[in-house]
Amino acid sequence: MNLKNYIAEVVDFPKEGISFKDITPVLQDPVAFKYAVSQITDYAKNLGVDVVVGPEARGFLFGVPAALDLGVGFVPVRKPGKLPRAVETAHYELEYGTDSLCIHADAIKSGQKVLIVDDLLATGGTLKATIELIERLGGEVVGCAFLIELVGLSGRDVLKDYNMMALTHYEVTE
Repeated sequence: MNLKNYIAEVVDFPKEGISFKDITPVLQDPVAFKYAVSQITDYAKNLGVDVVVGPEARGFLFGVPAALDLGVGFVPVRKPGKLPRAVETAHYELEYGTDSLCIHADAIKSGQKVLIVDDLLATGGTLKATIELIERLGGEVVGCAFLIELVGLSGRDVLKDYNMMALTHYEVTE
């Protein structure tokens, strides 16, 4: 299945010069959505995953069903002020500025093997911060899965030491 047929490109969103990749049509089509999740779980089956982590908010959309398929739990990584208990925080650069991510301080147990699932790999800032949080808690990132990779940005270079897969690729220039 070619998932690009279910990804809408929105020109000049959220600002001029950006071609936003809208994954909503994937979510609206049960066959495409199931296919995307099954491709992620197929990738992860031999990694010994103990838990799936998904960055807010689109990482939740693919991470939760992948966790269920793998028979493991799911841990959300959220923006500051969204998690009710003690958290670890990491700051990072993204395509349009800077931001922070948080994880519950007790969410990852030392030695747990973690699969990170997100919708998009661009510059790698969000994923680098997510990995920092997981490793700070003693987890081992065994894989990173994305619906989309923007090839030509620095994401793969930033995360070169990690096992990664993307279901679709789009060529872009910085």
